[in-house]
Amino acid sequence: MVELWSFAFVFIAGLITALATGLGAVPFFFVAEMSDRWNVTLWGIASGIMLSASVFGLVLEALGTYIQVSLGGVSVSPIPRRQLLLLGVGLLSGVVLVYVAHDLIEAADVDPREYAEADFKKLVLILGVLTIHSFPEGVAVGVSFADLGLSGGTQIFGFVVPLLAIFMTIAISIHNVPEGVAISIPLRSMGVANWKLVWWSVFSSLPQPIGAVLAFYFVRVAREFLPAGFGFAAGAMIYLVLTEFIPEALAVGKGLPGDGRRELLGGVAAGVLAMIPLAFV
Repeated sequence: MVELWSFAFVFIAGLITALATGLGAVPFFFVAEMSDRWNVTLWGIASGIMLSASVFGLVLEALGTYIQVSLGGVSVSPIPRRQLLLLGVGLLSGVVLVYVAHDLIEAADVDPREYAEADFKKLVLILGVLTIHSFPEGVAVGVSFADLGLSGGTQIFGFVVPLLAIFMTIAISIHNVPEGVAISIPLRSMGVANWKLVWWSVFSSLPQPIGAVLAFYFVRVAREFLPAGFGFAAGAMIYLVLTEFIPEALAVGKGLPGDGRRELLGGVAAGVLAMIPLAFV
């Protein structure tokens, strides 16, 4: 039996990541637009954060009993086939979800100009598309809370919270900021009010707390499938970086010297370097 307070705690963590998306709209209260150089850099930082969170957070956690990474080096024990199989199935499932989601988003043809005047049917469509797109990030948060209230971790408001959960919540929150910028740019060009930019940015990530709670429940009642849950979240996020974040950054950086590759690589390096210390706390 999973305690009700656990669901509330995980939901709040997911909600924090969703609210962080609204921070991407804050710069537009002070400037008319974000420069392409900053946009490329932000996408790079988000990519670095997601890659480091996936590899050093989720994948290593899935194999944590068998792969120990420290400043002194890496030690690897024989990994059971079942463990590897679960992780592999999870990784593949995450990739498939994002691939299908991308096709659905392309086919949905949602026009941001219709947001403010959307009827109920349109809102259902928009929410459905956003759910598919941001769900994996919520899953990443949810599975990282698998050991909530159990031994290990650190005390927060009287609850024992896994260090991985803190790491993933911070990682997804930081990653959501450039997503908020990307959402705000086209809406700003259409004359949407600043406070509405914040609202629609947050709205785009509201499925994350729902995904977090569902994933948390799954890994708590079926802990033997925990490696698959970690793999699912990691596969989805890595695929998102490779097929959406990096191509988006390169498209924005077309007019920059070197097509923005320097800014992109710098951002990726900054994102990785910022998150690696958290992974080994």
